[in-house]
Amino acid sequence: MLLSARRFAGYVVPLLTALASCGGPAQTTDARRVFRYNQPEALTSLDPAFSNKQANIWAVTQLYNGLVELDSTLQPVPSVARRYEISPDGKRYTFHLRPDVRFHDAEVFAGGKGRAVVAQDFVYSFRRLLDAPTASPGGWIFRGKVLENGAGEPSDTCFVAVNDSTLRIHLQAPFIPFLGILAMPYAYVVPREAVAKYGKDFREHPVGTGPFRFKEWDEGNAIIYHRNSTYWKKDEQGKQLPYVDAVQISFIQDRKTEFLTFMQGKLDFLSGIRAGSRDLIMHPDGTVRKDFQGKFRLQKAPYLNTEYLGFQLDPTNLRGDAASPALRDRRVRQALSYALNKPELIAYFLNNVGVPGHSGFVPSSLPSYSEKLVPGYTYQPQKARELLQAAGFGPNNPLKLRLGTVAERKEVCEYLQKKWAEVGVTVSIEVNQSAAQQEMVDNGRAAFFTKSWLGDYPDAENYLALFYSKNFAPAGPNKTHYQSAEYDQLYERAIREQDVQKRYALYQQMDRMVVEESPVIPLYYDQVVRLTQNNIRGLTPNPMNQLVLERVRKD
Repeated sequence: MLLSARRFAGYVVPLLTALASCGGPAQTTDARRVFRYNQPEALTSLDPAFSNKQANIWAVTQLYNGLVELDSTLQPVPSVARRYEISPDGKRYTFHLRPDVRFHDAEVFAGGKGRAVVAQDFVYSFRRLLDAPTASPGGWIFRGKVLENGAGEPSDTCFVAVNDSTLRIHLQAPFIPFLGILAMPYAYVVPREAVAKYGKDFREHPVGTGPFRFKEWDEGNAIIYHRNSTYWKKDEQGKQLPYVDAVQISFIQDRKTEFLTFMQGKLDFLSGIRAGSRDLIMHPDGTVRKDFQGKFRLQKAPYLNTEYLGFQLDPTNLRGDAASPALRDRRVRQALSYALNKPELIAYFLNNVGVPGHSGFVPSSLPSYSEKLVPGYTYQPQKARELLQAAGFGPNNPLKLRLGTVAERKEVCEYLQKKWAEVGVTVSIEVNQSAAQQEMVDNGRAAFFTKSWLGDYPDAENYLALFYSKNFAPAGPNKTHYQSAEYDQLYERAIREQDVQKRYALYQQMDRMVVEESPVIPLYYDQVVRLTQNNIRGLTPNPMNQLVLERVRKD
């Protein structure tokens, strides 16, 4: 790891030299115009079709654009599309493209000069997500939503280039969150020429339209982007974006080394603080310790992530003691929730980074969230004991359970174990490898498990879809196999309801059902913590934890 850190530091000199040569003798470039961040988790591709994890998402966001993007309030606004219209029936979306958006200069184009983006490029990019040879994990953003043929596959006419500047998308039924889905990196536009030339290697030869263009990728050590000098966006004063000349991504996996590198001023930004560093930097109440005050800026913001415990309600694939009917008794599930002191959990283990899960499954950062209209479970151990007794469990018939989890959640699970013991429930903890735990949960072989749901797009539908019966895992996200005809009807009404307040009321009604039936226990709604150097401006967190660098400045 130290070797990687040293190699990363050594990239500064050649990077600055390359920038100076690109800009000519009049350009002066130094580290103040290079934004540097670290990516501890593996980054596998710079192809938007594979932007299925944060490492890939952050990297491709700097290189590409889509029809729309999310503003600071997470509302979709025009991007490559200068404007759009939605038909009254909600099934036809028409996008009018900007004339000044061009792909990056690259050898795949005639004369090496990037060409203008046209509507057919979006048709190609969207169809590519759905093509089997691409093997993209992102095809779900269109499947089941766009117009289908008799075989149940997206039709030839679901994406239509009316002319170079006009694109139409036809849905089989209204789907209100669709614009939010189009803001996802999966829906970024790519040029056919680059994919044709590089094939699978497009992952390391990206060609986009974004604020930065690809320069170099030394896998495992660094990625370098240069400023796109022909980028189509300008700020409010008419100054062309982006402000910085380059982006440098390092791959220091060890979190202690990463933090040390940040404190040495060799990184401009850190996202997330692991347990050890969190205690070092922050008091239990979430404030910064005296030794670190003024040395950097700490920002804490809501995060579209719900950490929860899940129950498998379908015994089909459960074996042995996991098949016990106890967890299929709603009273037992409710009792396990009443037994937990969620504010105490957040204070002791998370330095108050997070909001207690005292409502439903929808996180507190979404506008339809309401703890008043969707009251959840607070800490009431006596109520827990009463429910357990009503379900037939007590001193003469103790309840014994097994909770499946992964190593990074073990400490939290031990706290939960203690709280359940206080109401007479014995819970053993089974720590599994991440892949094994995922496989067991997806295939219904885990009766009781820890999980999290990070929103794909900023709409409560993305969370409530976890309880729609047509989304049963492993094909869909319904890991608990919760099933309710009433719930399904509400869900189908909500995704077609164009009146915002009526839709929110439906979301809240569905979330109240989730609270009552308790297929899950929401532990907390997560928050994102970011550390930035004091000279960084324009880098603000949002609930999607996006990393958008086109407006970042370094003083």
